[in-house]
Amino acid sequence: MTTRDETRNGQDAKIVSLNSTMPRENRFSAISAVEAYWKEIRASRPVPFRSEVDPRRIEDALEYAFILERIAPGIARFRLAGMHLSDLMGMEVRGMPLTAMFMPEARRPVSDTLERVFSGPAAATLTMAGQRGTGRPPLDARLILLPLRSDMGDITRVLGCLVSEGPIGRAPRRFELRQTQISPIVIRDDDGERTGESPRAGSRGVVRRSESDPTPEGRGGNGVRGMAERFTPYRRSEPLRRPDVPTGATCVKRDGRPSLYVVEGGAD
Repeated sequence: MTTRDETRNGQDAKIVSLNSTMPRENRFSAISAVEAYWKEIRASRPVPFRSEVDPRRIEDALEYAFILERIAPGIARFRLAGMHLSDLMGMEVRGMPLTAMFMPEARRPVSDTLERVFSGPAAATLTMAGQRGTGRPPLDARLILLPLRSDMGDITRVLGCLVSEGPIGRAPRRFELRQTQISPIVIRDDDGERTGESPRAGSRGVVRRSESDPTPEGRGGNGVRGMAERFTPYRRSEPLRRPDVPTGATCVKRDGRPSLYVVEGGAD
């Protein structure tokens, strides 16, 4: 607890930091809010779609929230991130891998945890401590990772939240990993409990969105997609060709590469 004695009008006054008297769990209330919202939009399914995430529903936690995209096994980069994460790193974090926020010795365990979140699927909670040093006071933090499906149906996104406790000090603040808790996603149905299915992240276990899925459009009728990536299915209506090549031209290749187009029947 941080306290300071002062004298005002001849009387002693004690100033107490409100944050220091707050129960420890309340300081991480943003994580609880994000997790509760994720469970709400997930409903009875193993994993919700990213397009269902409406940032207005977690407005009080947006400063700490983020979206990750899986780009390789064990590697996920920030697609969206709240200002608290940029404050911790002293720079914009969008496009950076999540592991950049950790000390080198913690990056492999964090990568392994990420892959278990995607492939389980599973939810993960990480307890961390900031690296100490000159201008870097004690800094505790907690991080939650919650899987999401892309609009293609594969589990390649994560809704996350990172909250730190204590002054940030001199940035960047990278973290040591203290504890990891991984919770397999359990679905309760008439036959009992079963874990969510996704044999391999980003490949098998793909689920396509159906017309009955509770999208934001279907729930609210206002067309808001929140943090969605608008899904535009590819439909090939005609053969592809270069716009600068006349119809009916014959391609002559050299070493497998187009080098000349021959147009037969032309006027010239």
